[in-house]
Amino acid sequence: MISLQGVHKTRGRYRLEIGDLRLGAGERVALVGPSGCGKSTLLDLLALVLAPDAADAFTLELESSVQDVAELWRGRRLDRLAALRSRHLGYVLQAGGLLGFLDVRGNIRLPRQLLGLADDGGVERLAAALDVSDQLDKRPAALSLGQRQRVSCARALAHAPSLLLADEPTAALDPINAERVMQLLLRQAEAHRVTCIIATHDETLARDAGLRVLRMHCRRDAEGGVIATLGQAA
Repeated sequence: MISLQGVHKTRGRYRLEIGDLRLGAGERVALVGPSGCGKSTLLDLLALVLAPDAADAFTLELESSVQDVAELWRGRRLDRLAALRSRHLGYVLQAGGLLGFLDVRGNIRLPRQLLGLADDGGVERLAAALDVSDQLDKRPAALSLGQRQRVSCARALAHAPSLLLADEPTAALDPINAERVMQLLLRQAEAHRVTCIIATHDETLARDAGLRVLRMHCRRDAEGGVIATLGQAA
């Protein structure tokens, strides 16, 4: 489903280098490594919100159609990239990213509304599966951290994406709630046959959840900059 070769991105004195990354449909993997090692940058590339500086190959297979993402960026096909992003990708941001002026129901329903999809009862089903049914009429400010993260997970899955990306979805939670949110998220991803990539600094949590681990590495270059690379699967 995902294929990256020779993908580079530079931000100031930081450089991400992805030599080879291939993931099949339905895989569930964790990007692990310390803060600042490139996990969020890689997720932003996969989420089609950040353009690579160079790419020998960058493709996504979505609904049996292979999308040449590298070529779309080179051609500045921002409309096409936005359409792919809104229809096929779900993104759980590290800070949740919920809209404070919408209640929980409105936040979860938002991706479907933007796509013009009819209400099929999926909002209520996801809310029940992620244990936030009793919070649907509340605003995000009235929720606990764990509840906000579960609502963010529900919103990312509401439009039945092909690829789910999550950036440290449990980082602000205590160990018990972190495990609970991770299990609920992965259970829903598996139920909907969604390819899942989760960035986390907690390798033990990732392994306990049954995720295949991809480790990010950092090193200093001769000028004092940071080069981040993706290690082999473990």
